[in-house]
Amino acid sequence: MASRKPVESNITSNRAAAKSAGKNPPIVNLEALLRKASKSKQPTKLTPMLATLVDKPFDEKGWLYEVKWDGYRALAFCNKSKVELKSRNDKSFNDKFYPVTKALQDLKLNAIIDGEVVVVREDGISNFGDLQNWRSEADGDLLFYVFDIIWYEGRDLAGLPLLERKAILNAILPKNELVRIGEYFEESGIDFFEAAKAMGLEGIIAKKSNSEYLTKSRSKEWLKIKANKRQEMVIGGYTKNDDTSKLFSSLIVGVFNGKELVYTGKIGTGFDVKTQRDLMKQFKPLIIKNSPFTQVPDINKPSRFRPNPPNATATWVKPLLVCEVAFTEMTSDGIMRHPSFQGMRVDKKASDVIREKAKPTSKVVKESKKVPAKKIVEAKKKADRKTFLNPTDETQVRMINGHELKFTNLSKLYWPKEKITKRDLLNYYYQAAPYILPYLKDRPQSMLRHPDGVTGFSFFYKNIKGKAPEWLDTYKFKSKSSEKKEYLIAKDDASLLYMASLGCIEMNPWHSRVQSEDCPDWCIIDLDPAQTTFAQVIEAANVTKDVLENLGVKSYPKTSGSKGIHIYIPFGAKYTYEQSKEFGRIIATLVHERIPKFTSIERMVKNRKGKMYIDFLQNRPEATVSAPYSVRPKPGATVSMPLEWGEVKKGLKMSDFHIHNAIERIKTTGDLFKPVLGKGIDLAKVIRNYTKK
Repeated sequence: MASRKPVESNITSNRAAAKSAGKNPPIVNLEALLRKASKSKQPTKLTPMLATLVDKPFDEKGWLYEVKWDGYRALAFCNKSKVELKSRNDKSFNDKFYPVTKALQDLKLNAIIDGEVVVVREDGISNFGDLQNWRSEADGDLLFYVFDIIWYEGRDLAGLPLLERKAILNAILPKNELVRIGEYFEESGIDFFEAAKAMGLEGIIAKKSNSEYLTKSRSKEWLKIKANKRQEMVIGGYTKNDDTSKLFSSLIVGVFNGKELVYTGKIGTGFDVKTQRDLMKQFKPLIIKNSPFTQVPDINKPSRFRPNPPNATATWVKPLLVCEVAFTEMTSDGIMRHPSFQGMRVDKKASDVIREKAKPTSKVVKESKKVPAKKIVEAKKKADRKTFLNPTDETQVRMINGHELKFTNLSKLYWPKEKITKRDLLNYYYQAAPYILPYLKDRPQSMLRHPDGVTGFSFFYKNIKGKAPEWLDTYKFKSKSSEKKEYLIAKDDASLLYMASLGCIEMNPWHSRVQSEDCPDWCIIDLDPAQTTFAQVIEAANVTKDVLENLGVKSYPKTSGSKGIHIYIPFGAKYTYEQSKEFGRIIATLVHERIPKFTSIERMVKNRKGKMYIDFLQNRPEATVSAPYSVRPKPGATVSMPLEWGEVKKGLKMSDFHIHNAIERIKTTGDLFKPVLGKGIDLAKVIRNYTKK
């Protein structure tokens, strides 16, 4: 990537210090540079500077080049933690792109910055269709690429040269996952354009390095060169062919010439069924009787490509909606060839949409070397999962693993005291899915539903025969009592989120998988405190660890999320439930013998006399405990959290792990329970060790 040249001799940078600080290169003489700008109050409204469309790239001294991002232009008015993210026509993006708003709030800047909100694919290329359909972080990764700063700390920077503004921006913008500084290049515009085109970018922006920031202006000092022809169009109606079952066949679009709407063609591709449904909802209140176009389009006009087009009927709408269209070329009579719908443009007024005609580059450049094509944009790193559902809509539909799931009543309080909602629970399980699913996958689920939250009625929902969507896997099971049940089998994100949407706050899988129904993957020692203290639970857990280590057995603890501690011993599905139970009995007996004053292995509660129960009978068919990383229907929305043995000591509390901090904890530690799913212990060898002792 081409390196940035110094702005002027008094602007220097210390890249080593910048690297250690995790920020962009600082500017030593920032204060001196800022003194060159006039003092002013922070504006509350601005119209961004726009670029003029030209027909081809160029090489010219004194120009720099940037990626033309395929997104929504946005101005961020930042007053410390108070942020207004606005579109170019002054509409608020605060709620629509809430992660960017939150990231800007966290930066606590006192500035107005200019950039583009985008959704990027794995290769780092922005995709406008994905951005238009974005509702939450599950729909893609939002980024805010910042390329200019207009005001900072009481100074109007608009009159400073562009490179000085960029230097200030580089100095004051901390490194952030969502808010990034857009790179620029100062060498061959032609080579940069060709590289951008080869990568599938929308185009490039050329800017004079000494240009001032001119609001309310389409400047000849900022130029845009498009790799593919695209333009905003105003929707004036839609057609429906006689022989179609679709909601509509094509969009009828145009551009304004003064107050006249001029027809530019029909768009018949680029939208799926969901997009058509969404568009029809927008069209419904705008339907009018007469055509809004200056001349009524002949929608059934034959062409040399379609000499016998299907008969279509037009429905006209008020020309208020704007869409983005890609096309191969514009004919001499102003009609698009091969147009394709790219998405809706909520950031632009219909009245501002005019025909963009590329001006000759040489003329514009007059009025107003090579770039390596290795890395114009960075490929996206595999991102951690973030929120699944947006924070406002009460009902949301998401496509998960190829299945459409509908989530309703999302603001329902599942934990009224803590103000934790159903939405919060679903967002947690979406983020936790990569960690919890290995302990749910292929296992029948004993679902315990809390449809009205932790203070409401709860019930087990094990038999889902005839009650669940067809795409869910089920397992037919006949118990010893001859009762027939059809259990849900967890397998992926969709099944996990389906259970959570039913109000299954905790996940309760079998210890065995359907492939090895009679052989559990682990043996559990469940320390149930009864009337004993949690400090005694911690003591009993460490005694259990010592007993197992003396037998050559590694074990893995986790909080139950309720009152006790679960200790897992890997079995690798090599032994039966009966063998697991009897092994658990041996361990429980050895532990009880060491600390008999406050522990019991009595099955009958009345015989325990308030002592801690060392429960080994969990190791039986159909028995379940809460899975690792499962939320519990307990105060504080606690989470059953795997632990290092070093953490099982004085000071450990059940409330240490809850729905708000569990994900960060898991990211830090990784999955501590992975060995539980390993090959398992050699039970015969362990028993030999036991008999020797």
